[in-house]
Amino acid sequence: MINPILTGKIESGKKIYDNPNRLLMQLSKLEGKRFEEVLRQQKTKRSENQSRYYFGVVLDILSKHTGYESDEMHEILKFKFLRKRINNDVEYVQSTTKLNTAEMEEYLEKIRRWAAVELYCNIPLPNECEAT
Repeated sequence: MINPILTGKIESGKKIYDNPNRLLMQLSKLEGKRFEEVLRQQKTKRSENQSRYYFGVVLDILSKHTGYESDEMHEILKFKFLRKRINNDVEYVQSTTKLNTAEMEEYLEKIRRWAAVELYCNIPLPNECEAT
């Protein structure tokens, strides 16, 4: 069974749902049954501006600087900066689509720093370029 995720906000201690009709539909499906509710702060995925900056500026500059294709550079950067290890046993590379806005900015900052120090390549900040 797929568990629906309902979104909204809290105002004056009350839940205000983004889609009240969806809530009513889900409640009708559970009529007479027990339920549990999990309430947590919604994670914000990376922004569209961050994505445009990353793919349109960062990868473009680094691809031209290194000679790698843009998609190759993307994989190299993920491997370098988003590689994770579980229990010193399993290693995986995190997807940029799973990063929230703060994590994406941290990723971008690591790339800019690495590019400047290791490659002598300046990547402008988002507010310093027109492609975002």
